[in-house]
Amino acid sequence: MNETFYSKVILFGEYSMIFDGTALMIPLRRYKAEWKMNPALDQPGEQASNRSIRNFRQYLANDVELSQLFDFQRFDADLDQGLFLDSDVPSGYGLGSSGTLTAAVYKRFAYTPIDDILELKRILGKMESCFHGSSSGIDPLQCYLNRPFKITSAGATMLPEDFMPADIHVFLADTGIKSNTKPLVQYFKGKREHPDYLNAFQLEYVPCVKACIEQLIEGQKEAFFASLRQLTDGQLRFLRPMITDNTIDLFLERPDFHIGFKISGSGGGGYVLGFTDDVDRAKCFMEGYQLIWV
Repeated sequence: MNETFYSKVILFGEYSMIFDGTALMIPLRRYKAEWKMNPALDQPGEQASNRSIRNFRQYLANDVELSQLFDFQRFDADLDQGLFLDSDVPSGYGLGSSGTLTAAVYKRFAYTPIDDILELKRILGKMESCFHGSSSGIDPLQCYLNRPFKITSAGATMLPEDFMPADIHVFLADTGIKSNTKPLVQYFKGKREHPDYLNAFQLEYVPCVKACIEQLIEGQKEAFFASLRQLTDGQLRFLRPMITDNTIDLFLERPDFHIGFKISGSGGGGYVLGFTDDVDRAKCFMEGYQLIWV
């Protein structure tokens, strides 16, 4: 009952994953979700969680494929006994509030865990689509695996906890705006119907994401920050609606030290993700923003 499902950060690959690109994920253990049981359900948060899980259970039961994967007898019994998910993962901030719920439900109620990572990602994505209309599955996969990994269309590579160079620091800057993933995904799907946009995105943006990932893992700091600058410019070009107006200056400015920014999650609010090799100067540069150091 006390198994913990941590929040997540997609370092790179939120949108390129849709094109079978590369993504890089890490757990964010500042926030977490845990199963709890209270037959009385005498707190508003407990009641709301139980209702939400009931709705999710119905969504799973109504899908022909998903309905074969879960022990609904146990699911219903637990819900009637007051099962709820005790979570402090912020909703609408791209940190995996729906991913933790999806991972927790799969871990607790699936008959037989799927060992194949890509198939597991597909199933978790189909489950999480209940909340976003469409999901790649990488968010709940991270919450389920609870360790850093790189994933491509060919499979996943697990990474050590300390895979990043010690002199590259990652932080989240709060936009102060909650994000709604579904319309952003719908916008992106609409844009990729245009051949010019699609071709440019695949030829220019997707390789830049891959370069950032490989250079970060390999510790190529100078090359990494150069590629990150290109990625920032690419997000301004291809994903402008995902960048909030109150953070656009971060994407446009060129400070005289290593610092770079990108959207976190689907963007449109939540957090902006930053990378730097100079924590003190970054804190001064980000004065006025609430920061979380990853």
